[in-house]
Amino acid sequence: MTKGPSFEELLGKASRSAVHLEMRDSYGIGDEAEDFDNWKRTGKRDVDPASDYWTPWVDLIRCTVARGVVVRRARVVSEPATDYIRYEHAGSVVNVHAGEQVRWLPRRRASDIALPGNDCWVFDSETVLFNHFTGNGHWAEPGWEVRTELAVAQLASTAFEAVWARAVPHDEYRLTP
Repeated sequence: MTKGPSFEELLGKASRSAVHLEMRDSYGIGDEAEDFDNWKRTGKRDVDPASDYWTPWVDLIRCTVARGVVVRRARVVSEPATDYIRYEHAGSVVNVHAGEQVRWLPRRRASDIALPGNDCWVFDSETVLFNHFTGNGHWAEPGWEVRTELAVAQLASTAFEAVWARAVPHDEYRLTP
């Protein structure tokens, strides 16, 4: 097991695809804390792609997509959704605007899918970057792990594609009350 290259390095090397499988119902906010607190207070989220908060991500994804790399994100979520998932849903319009394709899969529809133990990014179906979190959703040490074994890449790729096939596109997914 190795921590390996960063997300940005792996994304920069991707030539065909970068897919992200998210399976947690909450994350330890970190740099999102102020925006998350504001959203909880007001119900309004920063969805300006040109804001200081979003610009680095939007620029990164736009450049990646412009190189011909397809960027997809699938989220497996419990229903009714947690506040954090509601917050993510409210901001996903910016992910889509940047060039990502985003889908949502209710957890109850994922019971028969073999899923990896951690959230992950898969680059070109060959390299997997696992994200490691603590129980309360903060980054664990080390925060990520890169794996290139064929079996690991196949597991993560197959899991993502199974989730993607069942998931609902972002513009059609409605959060349950």
